[in-house]
Amino acid sequence: MKSNRKYLSLALIFAFAVLASCAVIKVGEKPTLFLIGDSTVKNGKGKGDGSLWGWGSYLSDFFNLSKINIENHALGGTSTRTFTSKGLWDSVLVKIKPGDYVIMQFGHNDGSPLDDTARARGTIKGIGTESKEIYNPITKKQEIVYTYGWYLRKFINEAKAKGATPIVCSPIPRNPVKNGVLTLAVDSYAGWAEQVAKAENVGFIDLNQIIKDKYQKLGAEKVNSFFTETDHTHTNEAGAKVNAASVVEGLKALKTCGLNKFVKQ
Repeated sequence: MKSNRKYLSLALIFAFAVLASCAVIKVGEKPTLFLIGDSTVKNGKGKGDGSLWGWGSYLSDFFNLSKINIENHALGGTSTRTFTSKGLWDSVLVKIKPGDYVIMQFGHNDGSPLDDTARARGTIKGIGTESKEIYNPITKKQEIVYTYGWYLRKFINEAKAKGATPIVCSPIPRNPVKNGVLTLAVDSYAGWAEQVAKAENVGFIDLNQIIKDKYQKLGAEKVNSFFTETDHTHTNEAGAKVNAASVVEGLKALKTCGLNKFVKQ
């Protein structure tokens, strides 16, 4: 009996030691900020091909990387729908742990057709629960397509379920300069992104409006220099840096967001 108790005690001590060591590793592990979105967050491979850059490539400049990791999983050409259907979101979700953060920015490609033969990436306009079954000519399969808001809610709720903090950004504005005139238009997707974020009680960065306010002050000539001559959607390095700074500006306005403690002072 004494021998059994001895072995039991040793087993308990060993188990406690294992758990303690795991706890130390977990406590010492840095949180990760995951970025998901389209080419305006990461263009191409994020190496400035064609002089085009997404703001996610410069966001790390504003954070203390000794305390937090940043992973940019955005992919050009994707909408909320195709970021889901291509398995891109699942590949991020499996990596998320409690204490992590997810910043999402979509909208530029969600307005595309639902079932065209080029990309079939569009979503139903709005934030409701509507759905439509279509034949996807790309995958050659039937597919149920939902609203832009439905997919955003999916990202938000699944990130929350993993213990992460989701933050929604409205999509950046396209080049608003035409014939030397600055014309700042209203973006429906920016409004829908805000509505979803508020309904789900998560942080919202009105990136679209923050950038437009800066554009208004800078004027047409300066704003036009943030884009290449042949591209009205994707920014060059200078434009991407302005947008990254705008993300941080919007983040700082979220006073209770824990991500702010990792921002450089």
